Amino acid sequence: MPQIIFATSNAHKVQEVAAMLGNTWSVQGLRDHPGVTLPEETGTTFEENAVLKAEAASAALPGLWVLADDSGLEVDALGGEPGVYSARYAGPGATDADNRARLKVELAKLSPQVFTGRFRCCLVLARAGRTQHITHGTVEGRLRLQEQGTGGFGYDPLFQPDGFEDTFGVLPSEVKNQLSHRARALAQMRDWMAAHLA
Repeated sequence: MPQIIFATSNAHKVQEVAAMLGNTWSVQGLRDHPGVTLPEETGTTFEENAVLKAEAASAALPGLWVLADDSGLEVDALGGEPGVYSARYAGPGATDADNRARLKVELAKLSPQVFTGRFRCCLVLARAGRTQHITHGTVEGRLRLQEQGTGGFGYDPLFQPDGFEDTFGVLPSEVKNQLSHRARALAQMRDWMAAHLA
């Protein structure tokens, strides 16, 4: 089975990608390659940050295919925040709970309304320090002021995707892995990999 490295130390993301790729690829994360360090995310877009990570990790892992993502939450009422700062919205070293708490505070400052937004993901496939392919995925929905469920990670307990009554914190992983922003970007990437790397 061919191997692909997902350039993250986030075990949840590695598990998600492994589940979505099924038995076609063996997926490892950076915890399996502790000598690899990712550059600071200095990009102003998800794509810029994903390219930075993919090219740096693939340069450090010659001969291996490397997949990197940058993803986050955009809330329309907040002008697209937290956006590329989703993982550190509450400051450096913030936990998922810290970030959700700040988001709830920011939304509570606004007049009551339906808070629309989306999760956005960019995936970049690289080898030997060079980008090979880029895909994007989004899922639209609305933000709740009260958390629902404990599943998933990040902002999942606050995000209710369009067409569902529950948040990603409640919906089973099988459902999330079909309609999430990362799932949609990965489906495109999987098709490209099947066509070009078979």
